[in-house]
Amino acid sequence: MSASQFAKVIAESSSTHSEWSLIDGNNVVAHAVISGINPYFQTRREISHIIRLELPRDFFKRRWDRVLFYGAGCSTPERKKIVELSLVAQFKTPVTVESDLVGAAHGLLQHDAGLACILGTGSNSCFYDGEKITKSVTAGGFILGDEGSGSSMGRIFLSDVLKNLAPRDLIEEFYAVNKATPATIMDSVYNNSNANQNLHNYSFFLADHLDNEYARELVTNEIKRFFDRNLCQYDYKEYPICFVGSVATRYSEILLQVAYSYNMNVKKIVSDSMPGLVAYHSISLNSEK
Repeated sequence: MSASQFAKVIAESSSTHSEWSLIDGNNVVAHAVISGINPYFQTRREISHIIRLELPRDFFKRRWDRVLFYGAGCSTPERKKIVELSLVAQFKTPVTVESDLVGAAHGLLQHDAGLACILGTGSNSCFYDGEKITKSVTAGGFILGDEGSGSSMGRIFLSDVLKNLAPRDLIEEFYAVNKATPATIMDSVYNNSNANQNLHNYSFFLADHLDNEYARELVTNEIKRFFDRNLCQYDYKEYPICFVGSVATRYSEILLQVAYSYNMNVKKIVSDSMPGLVAYHSISLNSEK
């Protein structure tokens, strides 16, 4: 079977951005980063609009073998269907839609057993046995969960800013840097369909002030909450732990310190799963030949 018969599109999406790779055989022939796709916050029409207008023309040159999409919000059949219909309409080819957690497991662990964790706009975790996810603690989303994520850190920090509980110098600098006021902050959270993204974006103010005791303690405590409320529910002593996401990489030093205090073995911290997903599907293709 020729390599061209294995041409496919692989996409990995958070609420903030989505990364796309066009694979022909084992080679990446096109790559793009566009807006995030999440069926909890976007309609089928809005998703189709993003795909058609933001992806380069190379992705639509012909029909591919398959489109493999791993995304935030794709955790139920109903939400997966929204994305699937959008993708089929744009690519006119078979589509597989899985959650971002499945993507993290495939990309981080390939065919090895271990714990796969997402720390980005949101947070999530699972135990992956090398073939499938066999256990996952419910993430809860940015209102009921997402401990250790950018949206959770942003929510706590903005609350402290609004209530004048954060250090005065940080509050003043935050308002100045972001050209924000209490009114604009409230509006960005309560009158915006992308509230979780806004909270996530605001949280990175903390990353530039880790020399401040308050900022460092907030980040550390949130990562500890992720460990306490999620990772401690797994058999973490027997398996490696891998992390993916902007928060994991931005705060990797603190993440490793917290993991050490819990006697947990962190094997890998990466910003995105795409290189691992390309390798995973290349391995799968080779096994089919």
